[in-house]
Amino acid sequence: MAKKEEKTKEQRVKSEKTRLKKIFVDLDENKKSLVMPLIEKAAFMGVELDDLQEDIGREGWTSDYKNGANQYGTKKSPEAETYIALSKNYAAVIRQLTELVPAAKRKNSRLAAMRKE
Repeated sequence: MAKKEEKTKEQRVKSEKTRLKKIFVDLDENKKSLVMPLIEKAAFMGVELDDLQEDIGREGWTSDYKNGANQYGTKKSPEAETYIALSKNYAAVIRQLTELVPAAKRKNSRLAAMRKE
């Protein structure tokens, strides 16, 4: 059985952009001009978060440090710090995109459906 080829980062970002663009295909041109940069950012951040999550899974959330002869310990790893900051920004971009999704494509949450009953 042939091993599945790994996609490059660029291919993964492109796939994510394509997936997100399908959601916004019915938008008018004015809104599309607002949405496209957000889609670009969301796709990039999503792929980066996946990569960082993989690194953190392999290396852990902390790293050892040593400053001088007697000062050493553990601290949050650079990947963990980047992951935390990037995930906050990603959530903000996704929130903005969600608000721009056409009403016909929005799915009601289970809670919203229960409220209507």
